Amino acid sequence: MCVWNEADAQRRFKSITEVWTEDGVQYTPEGEYRGHQALQERISTNYETFVKTQGLLFRAGDVQEHHDAVKLIWEMFPARGGEVTGSVLLFLLLSDDGRVRLDYQF
Repeated sequence: MCVWNEADAQRRFKSITEVWTEDGVQYTPEGEYRGHQALQERISTNYETFVKTQGLLFRAGDVQEHHDAVKLIWEMFPARGGEVTGSVLLFLLLSDDGRVRLDYQF
């Protein structure tokens, strides 16, 4: 999940292809992001906004796995230390090869 903190766009895209299936979808309250290119645009925008500009980082916590599903809390926090500034509940459904097929954010 460190793909969200990756500064290099090429490495970020490579990580996206390793984490999500080609037709993987991320559903957020704001929209739907389908496929590697849409995920690259979303993650790059979040990187620029939160990591590069605001000095925040993302991390996964409280990960629970159950067959082909994963539930976790996604946290955003200051890179220099300090309290969590935001969190999201993620529910992931995985493909047979272990990559994310469906990514629901609450």
